[in-house]
Amino acid sequence: MGRVDRRATRAQRARTRPGSCAVIRPARAHLGGRGRPHRRVAAHPPRRGSGPLTACIVLAWGRVNVGNGSQAIAIRAIGLGKTYRIASTEARASTLVEAVSQQFRRGGAREKTTTFDALHDLDFEIPWGEAVGIIGRNGAGKSTLLKVLTRITAPTRGRLELDGRVGSLLEVGTGFHPELTGRENIFLNGALLGMRRKEIAVQFDQIVDFSGVEKFLDTPVKRYSSGMYVRLAFAVAAHLETEILAIDEVLAVGDAEFQQKSLAKMREVAKSGRTVLFVSHQAQTVRALCTSALYLQHGRLVLQGTVDDALTRYRESFDTWAEAQSSPENRPGTGEIRIRAVEVPESYSEPAAPRTVQISMDSQPSLPGAYFISCHISDLNGTVIAQCDSRVTGLWFDPSSPHDITLTVTQPWFKPGRYSVDVFACRSGENAILDAWEGAASFEVLPHPPYEHASAPDATESGIIFPDFSYRERTP
Repeated sequence: MGRVDRRATRAQRARTRPGSCAVIRPARAHLGGRGRPHRRVAAHPPRRGSGPLTACIVLAWGRVNVGNGSQAIAIRAIGLGKTYRIASTEARASTLVEAVSQQFRRGGAREKTTTFDALHDLDFEIPWGEAVGIIGRNGAGKSTLLKVLTRITAPTRGRLELDGRVGSLLEVGTGFHPELTGRENIFLNGALLGMRRKEIAVQFDQIVDFSGVEKFLDTPVKRYSSGMYVRLAFAVAAHLETEILAIDEVLAVGDAEFQQKSLAKMREVAKSGRTVLFVSHQAQTVRALCTSALYLQHGRLVLQGTVDDALTRYRESFDTWAEAQSSPENRPGTGEIRIRAVEVPESYSEPAAPRTVQISMDSQPSLPGAYFISCHISDLNGTVIAQCDSRVTGLWFDPSSPHDITLTVTQPWFKPGRYSVDVFACRSGENAILDAWEGAASFEVLPHPPYEHASAPDATESGIIFPDFSYRERTP
């Protein structure tokens, strides 16, 4: 890894060499005005012999004014891209005999690979103290962008400038060592962020109280449930005072009470002047937490602007997106098995009427194990109203034969409006999504409240569903 010396002369000399990356470090300015010792700026140059520079990450410390000096930039991306190499679907050999056999079948040639562009040359700037929502459909590149911004994965090309320490809460399993206890992981995470032990100790009690895992603090986190893991991971990310905080939509793992507590904490973080990046499919949450938004589609930045503008563009793209998704090659997933058809027989229905979704699956005898179907019903804001996984009913499907599947949803009672149906074929473990058909079907609910005495409009205008409820008067 290349480094920039404390003296500017070395950085200036590096600028004259092709394929080099150097930045002169600005003065450190910590939140709250507390000065900190200078740190080296880390630059990632290309390997020797690799030719001109294709990707660079610069870590700068201190609020750096740009342009006319009126705005300080926390994150700057210039031509940022990420490309993955995808190997063939041939299973990896586990014995020498299998390896020799595979090599013989390929005629001595190397295993064929293809490339997939998860991010296409993104250009954007995020000012200090901004709370930014990152929205887009599955496969748009939202989580990949967060992984690049948090340096979990390196960009393939382009330049990324980060002004400050970055804390993150991404998918479950990221950031904690499974063999260490909860207590040890708290201090490990703080150390990785460059914090002194005394700084971590100041926040320690708040982290433990917020997470609610005090009884299990000295238990290895590999024994935690997913909910316990997320509670502790969120508490660490929110309370260790990094200048930039990146949150993926993992809060759904927690219970409803913890979700509300987490959202309240995120509002507090956003108002404290820290830069927040938040990935979510929930329009209401993005509106509540964020002051601006990035809208991604197929790994490209379609719009950077206000939250309302981004959500409007997101909704407008639905019909075009749904039409494109009907072609299997345009859909996310490994493609090892395909959803052949999806239909909602009743295009228009009453709120209390049962809804059916008919799904047809192709066969794939070479696919090992079984898979399950997950159906998501969302409103036009992209808010998922219902998630129906066949695995929670104990139903898995054998890929060796085709299947015609009917999903029946009797609750909740939907509010009037248009809804979309997304269907996923999934398996457990890595590369879990086999096929993802978003916008596979849609239906509309008529404006007839399912209550006998619902004459006043304001009696049913709040909420996102019609609940099936009753009142009774208690007698003494």
